Amino acid sequence: MTAYRTRARRRARWQTALGILFTAVLLFPVYWMVNVSLTKTGNMRADPPHWFPRDPTFAGYADVLRDQLPALTTSLAIGLGCVALTLAVAAPAAYSLAKLRPRGATGLSFVLLAAQMIPSVVMAIGFYAVYVRLGWLNSVWGLILADSTIAVPFGVMVLTAFMAGIPQELMHAAKIDGAGAWRTFVSVVLPLSRNAALTVSLFAFLWAWSDFIFASTLSRNADAIPITLGIYQYIGNNTTEWNSIMATAVVASVPAAVLLVVAQRFVAGGVTAGAVKD
Repeated sequence: MTAYRTRARRRARWQTALGILFTAVLLFPVYWMVNVSLTKTGNMRADPPHWFPRDPTFAGYADVLRDQLPALTTSLAIGLGCVALTLAVAAPAAYSLAKLRPRGATGLSFVLLAAQMIPSVVMAIGFYAVYVRLGWLNSVWGLILADSTIAVPFGVMVLTAFMAGIPQELMHAAKIDGAGAWRTFVSVVLPLSRNAALTVSLFAFLWAWSDFIFASTLSRNADAIPITLGIYQYIGNNTTEWNSIMATAVVASVPAAVLLVVAQRFVAGGVTAGAVKD
């Protein structure tokens, strides 16, 4: 027994050491981003590079607060709009596929899966051709619609998996009480699907927040640009303000990191929803 415990402790130490090593490797780009954001322009080409910022400067963050607040506000509006549109479309669609079983549900599920395999560049070109005719280029609403096309198929699949696991007895009880299909969805199914809905909302927001392909194709010349395009203000033909670029990246990463930490337990429950049947 003692030898077994000794081996178990050694194995736990190795697993902990490997976990720390892998975490450090994965987080090193984040650390280097912060390091460069605090490095003065004159020290950018130091050889060997400075592993820690010497005489750190906050000029990059001052540039972000001076130049990028409108872009951050635009990205926030696009992200929240994408969440609202995704839930408005995905939740009723998932309820229909999971509980109402319409004709052609299997084929529709396959189409939704195939839609996620279409490259964003191809979709952006198609959107550009349509938006030129409709006059929707360089608009926030155009970006919300484009980003939602990525989030809706994912949202439908996650919500369908969760709603399929809701006991059918609850549906029958609501029907006996006189509730129709829509009332059952709003009063019974939707409240029970909170974790899955939060998971879909989080991923929809993150996709919209980090989008570059649609933004650079459909909204490059707009007055209000998202933060992914705001970074380009610091890239010139002859000079590149790396500390400002990295400071913008750090600030833009904060909302995503906070959301992931706050919603971690809901995401874990939502992603695994429907994976195991009782």
